[in-house]
Amino acid sequence: MAMDAKRMKSFSLSLLLFFISAQVQAADRGWEHLTFSKPDEVVRFFHSINYSLENWQTGDRSVPRVYLLNIPDRWRTQYAGELSTADKKRYFFFMLAPMVLRANETIARQRAFIEGMRQVKTWSAEDLQQLEGIAREYRVAAPVSYSDAKAFSSLLERVDVVPASLAMAQAAIESGWGTSRFASEGNALFGQWTWGEDAIVPERVRTELGNYGIKAFRTPFESITAYMHNLNTHQAYAELRQLRARARKDNQAVSGTALAAGLMKYSERGEAYVKELRALIRVNQLREVDKAYLRDTKAILLEPVGEDV
Repeated sequence: MAMDAKRMKSFSLSLLLFFISAQVQAADRGWEHLTFSKPDEVVRFFHSINYSLENWQTGDRSVPRVYLLNIPDRWRTQYAGELSTADKKRYFFFMLAPMVLRANETIARQRAFIEGMRQVKTWSAEDLQQLEGIAREYRVAAPVSYSDAKAFSSLLERVDVVPASLAMAQAAIESGWGTSRFASEGNALFGQWTWGEDAIVPERVRTELGNYGIKAFRTPFESITAYMHNLNTHQAYAELRQLRARARKDNQAVSGTALAAGLMKYSERGEAYVKELRALIRVNQLREVDKAYLRDTKAILLEPVGEDV
């Protein structure tokens, strides 16, 4: 069992971000790199790899490993306004889904490693070091032995996936379907606050809150991983984590609609925000995205090129 646990691959957050942002290194690892200047070019490419609304409607829940390197400004200033509401939503969700699933895949691997460690009586120094690293990342104490049930429970309550339906609904609301200035200037999809000189300053600043702004990211994927880490560690979302842990204990599916109840503190709108999330999930049939999975294929990096990138 110890050897099985050691074979489990658990990519660190920083390493994964390095892969996403470094095109040369990605190419060296066999990843493909595709440039585009218009949304239609991406749609045609998606159709060529059987990633389309038609495939989705036939029940195909497989999603290719295609990762957007940057949200181009022209999506906000031009293309989103030219599209129908249905097409705008479709473009947004189809581009977002692979990155959300990839972020969850990393968390799932960490969780599988932790579960494996709980079944092993004797730990290697390498395994212990990895376990302690995950615990530090999620801001809880690391288990000291396989029988440390309390520590394992606390860690596993945090190291768990965020339903894709919930992540995509929040991204749509917080970024205006990717058209917000924060999304354009800093790949920020979830409106996460930060303080300091590098923050993107809102147009209307609440001076009583200090030198705050919206956190910028190198890639949309980095925004997604930061959002999931926020839900999995911040005390404001303890209820969400408890709801998720309860569902796990009862052998129930982890539902975005159900976990939305734990996001009362994400917005000052409270209950109204939760209702909007649930409505967006229902109207856009996002519950089906919770059944989606990444294909076992090479990753493809999508890079917007040209003016207004």
